[in-house]
Amino acid sequence: MDLIRPDWPAPARVQAVFTSRLGGVSEGLFAGLNLGAHVADEPACVAENRRQLREQLQLTQEPLWLTQVHGTTVYPVREVAEAQPAMPPQADAAVTRLAEVPLTVMTADCLPVLFCDRIGSVVATAHAGWRGLCDGVLEQTVAAMGVPTSEILAWMGPAIGPLAFEVGDEVRSAFVAQHPAATEAFVPGTSAGKWLADLYCLARQRLNAVGVEQIYGGQLCTFSDPARFYSYRRDGQTGRMSGLIWLMAQN
Repeated sequence: MDLIRPDWPAPARVQAVFTSRLGGVSEGLFAGLNLGAHVADEPACVAENRRQLREQLQLTQEPLWLTQVHGTTVYPVREVAEAQPAMPPQADAAVTRLAEVPLTVMTADCLPVLFCDRIGSVVATAHAGWRGLCDGVLEQTVAAMGVPTSEILAWMGPAIGPLAFEVGDEVRSAFVAQHPAATEAFVPGTSAGKWLADLYCLARQRLNAVGVEQIYGGQLCTFSDPARFYSYRRDGQTGRMSGLIWLMAQN
């Protein structure tokens, strides 16, 4: 199993990883460690992949899996019961101050962002495709953390890179209408009306605008590394990686 550890100055109490597709038991289009239960992979394979991940990370309980819908809803885990819902909550972000509650974000090109604060009192995840990013999922997540933004650290995991993510005029216009500086994140694409978009740049701009300046990651492209990452834009039907973050119990 190939686990990416965020290179960020998070406090020791904060544990975080991002999976690649390497390892696991899924086959065919989903070959590897597919963690997405919604992509038509064999349910038994997904369950075994998730079990292997729990075992590898020595987690004391099942991670909180979300039903992601490219929205801006943040699911708060304030008590233990909310960490183990009967059905995955429909949300694109989650936040908790509880120990030993692994939050997740599943992606296959969209931008996964993990958050914590300097003292390790709160952690959060966010799923930022272009729609959610434009509509404010990162800002909503930061607000839900309930700490001064100057205290927040953010890590951006693997996503489709700026040389591969081609979008239309409507996407560029949506971002620029809200933040004129977003023009910096778009360069002309292969034909008229097409643009190459830099999700990492757009996310940094959005986070900077609300006072989050400690931002890390943002170097890995899912589209250009088929051996290591799933990519929806590249392959269509495919698996999902996951970012996980949790607080260790304090002695």
